[in-house]
Amino acid sequence: MKISVVIPVYNERATIEPLLARVQAVDIAKEIIVIDDCSTDGTRELLEELARSRARTPIAQTASRSATDNLRVLYQTRNQGKGAALRRGFESAQGDVVVIQDADLEYDPQDYHPLLEPIERGLADVVYGSRFLGGPHRVLFFWHYVGNTLLTLLSNMLTNLNLSDVWTCYKVFRVEALRSMQLKEDRFGFEAEVTAKIARAKYRVYEVPIAYYGRTYAEGKKITWKDGFRGVWCTLRYNLMP
Repeated sequence: MKISVVIPVYNERATIEPLLARVQAVDIAKEIIVIDDCSTDGTRELLEELARSRARTPIAQTASRSATDNLRVLYQTRNQGKGAALRRGFESAQGDVVVIQDADLEYDPQDYHPLLEPIERGLADVVYGSRFLGGPHRVLFFWHYVGNTLLTLLSNMLTNLNLSDVWTCYKVFRVEALRSMQLKEDRFGFEAEVTAKIARAKYRVYEVPIAYYGRTYAEGKKITWKDGFRGVWCTLRYNLMP
């Protein structure tokens, strides 16, 4: 089974190199698709350099293979958001299973194996990696946790799923299930949209615990209260106005 790791990137110059090294270090057959969402902090230039080179020494020393092996980089012509970048990556994926990976270092690619297990065993079409099922995590913002919990509760009420973490980055799909859904949301509302459409299609969904190393805003975290309001709107829209 081949895995397509789809990584949307926007202004993650400080983390994209070590993140790619960690993804490559996972012992699994994979391709890596990075979609740069018109970064302005040097991320784009670094990705162009990586795409040209098949042997960046600093990364090769920390991974079992070069960070440019199996790497494809796609470039958005303007900043459109996470959802739009993901759609482009999904269209290019050639694997049997697609894994969404954020470009920061909040999520650990070593969790790929437990995330993939329910699909490999034929038990699931979609797997969510939950930050709230007992995996190790950095202790940070109480109100982020409250907001996430309320948004997940609202989603569960409308989808009749009992997920613990709708807004997790780690979502894994059989490629057939992913491509059966017409996704439209350009920004962070993607999480609410895809969950609503998974529920409507009655795909088999599993959750597994994952590690989580959250960032502070000083370290580059981008989610704000505005995204919370957008999350409410998208949850209502995609469940009540399909």
